Amino acid sequence: MDAYGLVGKDIDYSFSKSYFTKKFQKEDIKASYKNFDIADLTQLSEILKSHPDLKGFNVTIPYKTAIIPFLDEIDSQAKSINAVNTVRIENKRLKGYNTDVYGFTKSMFPLIENHHESALILGTGGASKAIKKSLSSIGFETQLVSRKKSPNIITYKELDQDIIQSHQVIVNCTPLGTHPKIDDHPPIPYQFLTDKHLLYDLVYNPPITTFLALGKEHGAKFYNGQKMLEFQAEKAWEIWNS
Repeated sequence: MDAYGLVGKDIDYSFSKSYFTKKFQKEDIKASYKNFDIADLTQLSEILKSHPDLKGFNVTIPYKTAIIPFLDEIDSQAKSINAVNTVRIENKRLKGYNTDVYGFTKSMFPLIENHHESALILGTGGASKAIKKSLSSIGFETQLVSRKKSPNIITYKELDQDIIQSHQVIVNCTPLGTHPKIDDHPPIPYQFLTDKHLLYDLVYNPPITTFLALGKEHGAKFYNGQKMLEFQAEKAWEIWNS
């Protein structure tokens, strides 16, 4: 039986295992999907040895960039983003891909309104790199926000009314607000949000995070990462079976 899985850390909450298990049952696919919750990527070689039937796996926090040196090959788009979330195994060779761009773009496109031109991207991890690539490809100007200032990155403390109101799409690429720490949220000045804003949270559990709920209070439209994950999961399946 073919096997697939998810490599990450503290991933009991993960969408992927539930999604693929249901998919396999519904479509009568003889395959299994397992979570590989590891403290360090040096454990990857042991996973590969003990699961010779593994055809591919997804990669999540915090390994989307750290996984790259462990791969034999990397797709051009994943290389340009410097982040991998899907790995295909063929003849014991590991090739990395990024389906975050595809999933986010497909889920985001129907939400865009004419006045949406600039976006704040909260966080600077592997997911944020894919979101920046996606938004840039559809004509957005983007600004990364982090706790630490560095070239081309501003801090949360710098966010003021002018910045919030001139960036009417705000995407949370941090894990803040993920179950069970549902009260956590990015420290942006929510009081400056309006009904012109769209808040998009890559977090999907809970469906309405505190980030989204605070945006809703100020009339902002809001959307979570569920559809993005479904689109990128199907893209990963396509990659594993192409």
